[in-house]
Amino acid sequence: MDTLTRRRFLVASGVTGGVLAAGATAYGLRDILDTAGDRDPAAKVLVLVTLYGGNDGLNTVIPYADPAYRSARPDLAYLPGEVLDLDGGVGLNPGLAGLHRLFQNRRLAVVRGVGYPKPNRSHFQSMDIWQTAQPDRPGVTGWLGRWLDTVGGDPRLAVSFEPVLPPLLAGATSAGATVPGGVLSLPGGVSGDLVSGLGRPSPGESPALARAAACFADLMRVQDLMRQVTEGASEGDETDDGEEPAATATGGAAPPLDQQLALVARCIEAGAATRVYSVSLGGFDLHADGKAQQRSLLARLDEPLTAFADRMAGKGVVVAVYSEFGRRVRANASDGTDHGTASDMFLLGDGVRGGLHGEPPSLTDLDDGDLKFTVDFRDVYATLLDGVLAADPQRILDGRRGRVKDLLST
Repeated sequence: MDTLTRRRFLVASGVTGGVLAAGATAYGLRDILDTAGDRDPAAKVLVLVTLYGGNDGLNTVIPYADPAYRSARPDLAYLPGEVLDLDGGVGLNPGLAGLHRLFQNRRLAVVRGVGYPKPNRSHFQSMDIWQTAQPDRPGVTGWLGRWLDTVGGDPRLAVSFEPVLPPLLAGATSAGATVPGGVLSLPGGVSGDLVSGLGRPSPGESPALARAAACFADLMRVQDLMRQVTEGASEGDETDDGEEPAATATGGAAPPLDQQLALVARCIEAGAATRVYSVSLGGFDLHADGKAQQRSLLARLDEPLTAFADRMAGKGVVVAVYSEFGRRVRANASDGTDHGTASDMFLLGDGVRGGLHGEPPSLTDLDDGDLKFTVDFRDVYATLLDGVLAADPQRILDGRRGRVKDLLST
């Protein structure tokens, strides 16, 4: 097919980002499963869950006993009887019943006050900082991409089930693999046969367009594999309107989280060589009427995440959940919250020491209305690199030596 025609189709279809960005490193699920049995059974696996949009940490891990909490957000705050109690006047959002159970069983670690110096409140820039682990000068490589560089660079060692390869998996000499998933949505009048035709190579086309063609072919091939993974799923697992949201800076276009985690679980149970998986859930940028919407989103995180944790118990899997920033302490006039700074991270899985970790930030000693971080996120990363991936954090995190004490068992 004429390469110009393919390019025009990419632009017109609205899937340019997903296909072209993934095209450089796109793999099919079968490519990952072909490595079954290659991973050392003693090697641990890291699953990173990104919550796009800036999740409100204060209404996730709720300091309900602090009078400053209710004073700052009188209509947005949860009452003590509404929260799922943890310890010391802190509770989980009522949408997180499964994670509460894991906490009670010492299987969930909550790291409080996580952030970085001179915080940035832009979705794009703060996410770049989190994914590159370079707050002073966000570069072009991700922290897990740099890890991939040190272990040989096979893209299948670090896999994303998101529509576009996240920057965190891009290294200097290598990059992780994107496995397109979900349901392939086509513009009106476009058939599967046409997309298959777009997937056939054309003489004289550039390497980038050749990879885009390969990605189209892979998108068609992966549909049958996705149906196998999700076969038997209940109808209630689908999104409310049956449509996938558009891709945005704050998340979207990724398959539902339960589908992404089902693919991860299949690969882990098959013994795939992959050591790092990246999945995501978007929609957390709630500037208005945020209380009920966030609770609903957190429930959409809680159910598949806790089911995945139960399924992976004893398989050497550690899950880390983060967002690019928290929200401001004081609610806005629309019963929502605006972009803030420090927040919480969740860790769960084998070897995780459950409980509350880190110093909770003050709700009254603020930085221009925002929380002051008490734990540098790079120290959490260093703990994961050392304790899960058996890597040297200083080599990957620009010489950083910090750790979060007692977060992982040795």
